[in-house]
Amino acid sequence: MVSAILSRVVILVFGTLYPAYASYKAVKTKNVKEYVKWMMYWIVFALFCAAETFADVFLSWIPFYYEIKIIFVFWLLSPVTRGSSFIYRKFVHPNLAKREKEIDEAIAQARTKGYSTLMTLGHRGLTYATNVVVNTAIKVSDSV
Repeated sequence: MVSAILSRVVILVFGTLYPAYASYKAVKTKNVKEYVKWMMYWIVFALFCAAETFADVFLSWIPFYYEIKIIFVFWLLSPVTRGSSFIYRKFVHPNLAKREKEIDEAIAQARTKGYSTLMTLGHRGLTYATNVVVNTAIKVSDSV
């Protein structure tokens, strides 16, 4: 339990807050090399966070699981290992490049369907709320 809490704190501070500040500095100084480095980090870290959500449920019983996550985040950040750059260039970029068209189409379709679904649900909700108000008003006027 303690290692799970410690892991969350370490990943928050060193995996999120420090890189966020370093990204701010890269944008502020307009250093393109640093900007690209941090963009690669954020892409890899986002995938790590998504995988971590499911992995925590199934793998947290493994001895030193949380310690391994901490080491992994430090490895991603390290200027010596350049872990995030390595993962991005070897795995993420090639796979996203292969599937970019499919992903773009899925996002476009989700936007279209998402908007129409939202409008349909909004209309249904408004109709339901109107019926509740009208029925309540009728009940109140009948009882008076």
